Amino acid sequence: MKELEGKVALVTGAGQGIGQGIAFALADAGVNIMVTGRTQEKLLNTVAEITKRGGQALALTCDVKRKEDLERSVSQCIAQYGKLNILVNNAQEVPNGLLHDVSDEAFAAGFDSGPLATLRLMKLAYPYLKGDGCIINLASTAAKRWDMSGYGAYAAVKEAIRSLTRAAACEWGPVGIRTNVILPHGKSPGLAWWMERNPEEAAEFQASIPQRRVGECEEDIGRFVVQLCSDGSRYVNGQTIAVDGGQAHLG
Repeated sequence: MKELEGKVALVTGAGQGIGQGIAFALADAGVNIMVTGRTQEKLLNTVAEITKRGGQALALTCDVKRKEDLERSVSQCIAQYGKLNILVNNAQEVPNGLLHDVSDEAFAAGFDSGPLATLRLMKLAYPYLKGDGCIINLASTAAKRWDMSGYGAYAAVKEAIRSLTRAAACEWGPVGIRTNVILPHGKSPGLAWWMERNPEEAAEFQASIPQRRVGECEEDIGRFVVQLCSDGSRYVNGQTIAVDGGQAHLG
């Protein structure tokens, strides 16, 4: 029997990259997946691959900045599968650039799609997660960079997610919900785009990772999420875990 057989997960931003890798790994562990994102074609590709592997998944378009879309995601998940055991908050618009270059609109979109969407979805999922639920939020090691030039706004919205994660772990632990946050380095399309256009900085970035490579979205990030959702991690709660080959020092 697979370690998470029969459980149900809702994964945001699952049409590509890390969200897709997490969805694949969870499905391989026996989880039924509600995959959400803004682009239907990408979501259908994710569902097709999960189905090909013998898993079950359902695609639903969702803009995490829209509260009604988040409400629909949870209600459709319950209507389809009758329960919800795992919530993965992955989707996020990130405000990149120097502080003088980040517009109010981009910064607000970062908060709307990041900490606000994360909080909304956690609260919507709460009634169904009680008992044996697991929440995995995604943040970033950007706030741990020695030089945060160009990463201040991005790190700010991600650090807010870390704070919400810790609060949820403390407030909801007594009702059987575990909440953790991971800080992943994965070969997402966004990271691949950045590395291609900034080869020198990308080379330095990779050299700063003790394992000297960027993680695979499914094999490294997704499978770790499976472990974090399994009974073997049942006493892990409220933690920030860098899944980055040893680059960040969180002490």
